[in-house]
Amino acid sequence: MSKDNLLTRREFTAESALAMLAGVAITITGCGDDDSPSAPTPTPTDKTGTVSTDAGHTHSGAVVTAAQLTAGNAVTLTLSTVAGHSHTVALAQADLAQISAGTRVQKTSSNDNAHTHTVTFN
Repeated sequence: MSKDNLLTRREFTAESALAMLAGVAITITGCGDDDSPSAPTPTPTDKTGTVSTDAGHTHSGAVVTAAQLTAGNAVTLTLSTVAGHSHTVALAQADLAQISAGTRVQKTSSNDNAHTHTVTFN
């Protein structure tokens, strides 16, 4: 063999590594569940509560808006005026989180005209 055909140790190692990798496909993926598309977050909608019938009547207006659910701050709802009076219902942040998640929440209204009403959100 002539010296022109001989490889140095470094050249031999590099050529050997290239020969071994010639038929290998390399795939790079991320860690965790980043590969799967995430489910879109549902858009909140207004939630209407049911007001009990007490003292021979009921009220309307037990509606938590989508904006109030998204904000998540405590709110006080004013029920409609019936028979010369209205009621209020206080909802805390935890109540709004449960209502948004579809969990049943029952609250007692303010005591006006010597009675209260129960407001239920499903």
